[in-house]
Amino acid sequence: MDIRAEKPEDVKAIYQVNKEAFGRENEAILVDQLRGIASTVSLVAVQSDQIVGHLFFSPVTINRHSSSQLLMLGLAPIAILPKYQRQGIGSLLIQRGLETCHQLGCDAVVVLGDPNYYSRFGFVAASTQGLRCEYDAPDDAFMVLELNSAALQDCSGTVQYRSEFKVCE
Repeated sequence: MDIRAEKPEDVKAIYQVNKEAFGRENEAILVDQLRGIASTVSLVAVQSDQIVGHLFFSPVTINRHSSSQLLMLGLAPIAILPKYQRQGIGSLLIQRGLETCHQLGCDAVVVLGDPNYYSRFGFVAASTQGLRCEYDAPDDAFMVLELNSAALQDCSGTVQYRSEFKVCE
């Protein structure tokens, strides 16, 4: 399994992975709309020269945060072709993705998902850091991981995703 950064020639395959993984085109369209925005991270999982998984991070903001120095990304979407799911590919993508985000100077990552799954990577309920999600979601499902110690020490407020996420609603 090779985990690497997205290349221009991967765009069509990434679209297909997201479409098949979610059973709809919303997430594939989202990735296409976010691609090229500053501070995004897009990784693919390749097996036997086929892209079988995709992971994307994009910038988020905190509505009451005063420092423009904080770089926080949202992990979404993560997609694995159905016949390759439950084989650890998602975990590999997330681990590599978090390493990449840290190397790029990202201070924290948020995710909206299964707390049992994401807690394995160190994510905790964002509410413990004074953060809320702009979307109506269970408190324990909106999670955060500090990549730089105490990066969120003086932060509180509502985390807002980019407007492109409206396509997924």
